[in-house]
Amino acid sequence: MRFGVVVFPGTWSDCDFHYVIGEVLHQSVEYVWHRERDISKFDCLILPGGFSYGDYLRAGAIAGRSPLVEVLPDFVDKGGLVLGSCNGFQILCEAGLLPGALMRNECLQYRCQWTHVLVENVETPFTRACRPGQVLKMPISHGEGRYYADQTTLAQLKAQNQIVFRYCTETGEIVREANPNGAIENIAGVCNTDGAVLGLMPHPERASESQVGGTDGLVLFYSVLGSLVQEGSFQASR
Repeated sequence: MRFGVVVFPGTWSDCDFHYVIGEVLHQSVEYVWHRERDISKFDCLILPGGFSYGDYLRAGAIAGRSPLVEVLPDFVDKGGLVLGSCNGFQILCEAGLLPGALMRNECLQYRCQWTHVLVENVETPFTRACRPGQVLKMPISHGEGRYYADQTTLAQLKAQNQIVFRYCTETGEIVREANPNGAIENIAGVCNTDGAVLGLMPHPERASESQVGGTDGLVLFYSVLGSLVQEGSFQASR
């Protein structure tokens, strides 16, 4: 299969994703400039973390209107998968591809630390390799990661099983003390209605080798690989 890692001015986790996909998972991967509109050759696109356009206006606001992001709905309609981590999550929300918004951390501090998240939805292409209620350990690195949605949107997210990850303790308890940024109801990641677009604040690419602290992030990549094989759209690595 073929992965594309999208690069915006100010992106900084693109190299990490490219390394994990190419060198750890041994899959075909390319960098994709944000002005590219022909993305038909890819199976899965990654919107990585960073400070796209310097976070001017709001984090992800300008990048959310880039040419590539404009064609993502058509890409998804044709069977493509999209994963947005950290700034990528912010971009997807700003573009309206995911509900809700990412706001300034409640503590008003930049937080760079390891967190635990509870997997609440194992029916997405990104979590099918997970167990229901599984706890994953992945780091965060953000200043505007507090997920917010109004009560109507929150009710819809729950009704449609779109809440994928919640911050929790090491043993899986969803408590305020495990919430690093003040996100509403400890939400760390959400998906669109069919699960083809996932956004999360933690960094799975930074939890993909034991030498850097853990490998829990790999389960998201394994899920994608398994999902695309199951759907019959797997393209052999070149």
